[in-house]
Amino acid sequence: MKILFIGGTGTISAAISRLLITQGHDLYLVNRGNRNSALPQGAHLLLADINDEPRVAELIKDLQFDCVADFIAFKPEHLQRDFRLFAGKTRQFIFISSASAYQKLPVNYTITESTPLANPFWQYSRDKIACEDYLLQLYRNHNFPITIVRPSHTYDERTIPTAVHGRNGSWSIVKRILDGKTVIIHGDGTSLWTMTHNSDFARAFVGLIANIHAIGEAVHITSDETLTWNQIYQSIADAVNCPLKAIHVASEFLAKVSDFDFYGGLLGDKANSVVFDNSKLKRLVPGFTATKRFDEGIKETIANVLAHKELQREDSEFDIWSDNLIAKISDWEKEFSTL
Repeated sequence: MKILFIGGTGTISAAISRLLITQGHDLYLVNRGNRNSALPQGAHLLLADINDEPRVAELIKDLQFDCVADFIAFKPEHLQRDFRLFAGKTRQFIFISSASAYQKLPVNYTITESTPLANPFWQYSRDKIACEDYLLQLYRNHNFPITIVRPSHTYDERTIPTAVHGRNGSWSIVKRILDGKTVIIHGDGTSLWTMTHNSDFARAFVGLIANIHAIGEAVHITSDETLTWNQIYQSIADAVNCPLKAIHVASEFLAKVSDFDFYGGLLGDKANSVVFDNSKLKRLVPGFTATKRFDEGIKETIANVLAHKELQREDSEFDIWSDNLIAKISDWEKEFSTL
């Protein structure tokens, strides 16, 4: 198959790109080339900023695709551009939405594709919902062959998945565990969450490409494994062979006392218990099941991060904030214990 990705070097898209190339498909990437080390060997690079519409149009003028997938579309105007570029040039257009678009607060913790889309907490999610609405109009009114994919929390060998972290990602959490410091877990740590390794995500995604039953459909791709946040943080601590010292703090409080994205990313996503029903995905991709258990996958991720200094992004701002908040909570607990 001849496939074009807009992006191709992110957590999700890099794994899919590698899998497609090993399967012998003809993969094209529209990419600015800022992360050449992450570009999969064997892909055809169309060096361009996707927002430079005239240049992209020139690069693809003689090309036709079995599938085009946009991994970096976040607002309807991005998809308006894609429609102008790819209408009549692809047999399928895949948009990567987000499972955070599902109703928050959820009425039912079991999520299916029919769960309403509504997230008053996070603009990112509302923008994804608007994108889906626009694409459905194109499908109904112009027969544009769309497929909508909703990832949840997907991780790879470069990213350590946590919920409460600063602007530089999650290395600071691992560093605190290694240093014997306390880490913050939102709520009481018992809310349910799903982690999906990008290698599992890639196999499911490839099964949707050029799949006639996926046209006009929305489907989420996640693991079937359900974890509590206490289990997630414990697995991270086990992976570095250190004890976990944790303090539990209400999500609403964290959102109020922090300038970090705890309102959208926490209240609008990770603070909610979610269990995904993947029945629809398994009907569309017979035989698919996620096989990478989280406690196994996170060991591989942390081993890779520890071996690559460039992935260890220090975050003194978050570290100081955590120390101060933990100290204040300890003081409050001591004060209340004397009442």
